[in-house]
Amino acid sequence: MPALPGFRDFYPEDCERRNYVVEVWRAVARRYGFVEYDGPTLEGGELYRKKNEEGAEILEQLYSFRDRGGREVALRPEMTPTLARMVAAKEKHFRKPMKWFCVSNFFRHERQQKGRLREFLQFNADIIGESSPEADAEIVALAVDLMRGFGFGKEHFVVRLSDRRAWMDFLAARGCDGAQSATALACADKIEREPAEKLDEKLAGTGLTVADLRGFIAGGSPAAFAPVLAALDARGMRDYVEPDLSVVRGLAYYTGVVFEIFDRSKNLRALAGGGRYDSLIQGLSDGASDLPAIGFGMGDVVLGLLIDEIPAATEKRRAATAPACEVFVVVADEARRANALQIVQAARDLGWRTDFSLKPAKVGRQFQDAEGMGARHAVVVGAEWPAVKIKTLATRTEISADQSELASRLGNPGAR
Repeated sequence: MPALPGFRDFYPEDCERRNYVVEVWRAVARRYGFVEYDGPTLEGGELYRKKNEEGAEILEQLYSFRDRGGREVALRPEMTPTLARMVAAKEKHFRKPMKWFCVSNFFRHERQQKGRLREFLQFNADIIGESSPEADAEIVALAVDLMRGFGFGKEHFVVRLSDRRAWMDFLAARGCDGAQSATALACADKIEREPAEKLDEKLAGTGLTVADLRGFIAGGSPAAFAPVLAALDARGMRDYVEPDLSVVRGLAYYTGVVFEIFDRSKNLRALAGGGRYDSLIQGLSDGASDLPAIGFGMGDVVLGLLIDEIPAATEKRRAATAPACEVFVVVADEARRANALQIVQAARDLGWRTDFSLKPAKVGRQFQDAEGMGARHAVVVGAEWPAVKIKTLATRTEISADQSELASRLGNPGAR
């Protein structure tokens, strides 16, 4: 019986690839001073409706149901509402700004296609309690460094930077009220994905056309982005960023800077996205502080596809992946199996990934197993005990040593 559509089985190789992605996410985030948190997989459905009153697409993708207590609950489709709820409850216990990240699984009931699944892993990072352009630049810089951490260069991806405030000023000047502005923003978010005729139909009640939206995008001034771009320029990251007002983001709670990362291939796939949501935390809880916030998310599905497509990223992943076994203990004499087990445990205590044959096998077969598992060394335990042979499989060289010398002969696993 196969897995449900849009859900994945992780066989060992797949799990190894997933763990590599998670390790890079965590390592880069910690370099930026972010600390890790997490929240529940199941939330009250009201949490997602409270700040998506405008019919956001995400509400149509909820895996929601009523639990045995009659409550409407949903598997989390994103992290920002959960984070906002958590911060609203206990923000007084944390110094500001709060720099938090998480690596969690999420669920969206949407049409399955290449790069989009119904369960996915996502990295999220947020800065809470700081409204300055420096915080915006810090979040964008983290996103850039995550991409570089996987081996991607500016020829592989671009950060498209926009600002919801510029859009709101434009729509207000055109006489749009709140509902009309929401419709216009939803259409702007799909301007590259849906035919103009279809969008014009949706815009009919706003007094705007697709041509009006395109005109604003084309004439948008990058002056509003100057402080953020200057901070990124100082970091040597300006070449990764392009101001682009066509980026709107589909969620209703964004209030300022928004951005998306796209790969530069002909597929133009979105790899990450986020923005500023200064009103969300206060809106989710009575009496909560009015805390400014900005954050973004990066999923593992499209990212994994791009890693496989870019040779530099593929090689970096392979180089970072250790074999399942580094030291294989060959039991050349079954009478010495107990001694071999001493060697196995000693090597493991040293930190080496160590394995051996669980049942009697010919020496040649054991060497085949060692090479098949990618082992660096084979330690042969036989009739010569307490002497053992340590063979380096890549060079076919071997030395004889007393079993007590194993630590010095194998060396430090950290230096491998």
